[in-house]
Amino acid sequence: MAEITAADVGKLRELTNAGLMACKKALTEAQGDLNLAVEILRKKGTNIAVGKSARTTKEGVIVQSILPGARAGILVEVNCETDFVARNEGFRAFCDDIARKLLADPGADFEAERVAVVAKTGENIKVSRHHRMEVNDNGMVAAYIHTGAKVGVLVEVGAGQETTVANDDFRQLVKDITLQIAAGYPKAISRADVDSAVLAKEKEIAGEQVKNKPPQAIAKIVEGKLEKFFQEYCLLDQGFVKKNSEISVKEHVASVAKQLGDDITIRRFVRFQIGEATA
Repeated sequence: MAEITAADVGKLRELTNAGLMACKKALTEAQGDLNLAVEILRKKGTNIAVGKSARTTKEGVIVQSILPGARAGILVEVNCETDFVARNEGFRAFCDDIARKLLADPGADFEAERVAVVAKTGENIKVSRHHRMEVNDNGMVAAYIHTGAKVGVLVEVGAGQETTVANDDFRQLVKDITLQIAAGYPKAISRADVDSAVLAKEKEIAGEQVKNKPPQAIAKIVEGKLEKFFQEYCLLDQGFVKKNSEISVKEHVASVAKQLGDDITIRRFVRFQIGEATA
């Protein structure tokens, strides 16, 4: 049997926010497998903070660049070793320059600049990831960097008519969507986009949590738990934060689309948080 150390228990507690004893029992049952231990906790109905595995493990910033006309944009994560450097104006300027260069040319060579910043700061600097989007028809790309530059969002929203893209209400909607993604941390746009393996696992976990209930009640309870899962996991099912979640994002998009007399579609998005790429 694998030895369960205090460090292992601490890591699981950090990931889930579950109690120490619950973490130790889950790790013992999972023979030290951290991912399996998280699953065991969930199946037992432990109220864990799913998603904390994305918490910051390195310092750095998320930066963005959007081309004039909002036809293309990029999101970039640049890591450093300390928050002191992450807040440095020279480092921020370097990161902004990298975003502009990668947007113009995905194969841009900026190694000389990176080495210069390493020499100046005395820290290891790494461009850990970037994601570029470009609109092929009617629509726009927008970005949002949350205060502190630890979270960033890039989204493409499409429209049926070219005139819609220039409308202020459409542009406000796109901006609101970036804020929604930053705050709500969705993993998919709609239910149709949820990976079948992810959905199957959620069904399994939900079923395990209520396995002692009467058979006639299990299906209804599992359905309710899946509905809650969709409302957290899928962007369109989330409560629209700007309206205090009184309506869903899907309903708000439909309302604006009706107002403009056009079809509006959230085509794709990415959300970066410092440390995810290297955790």
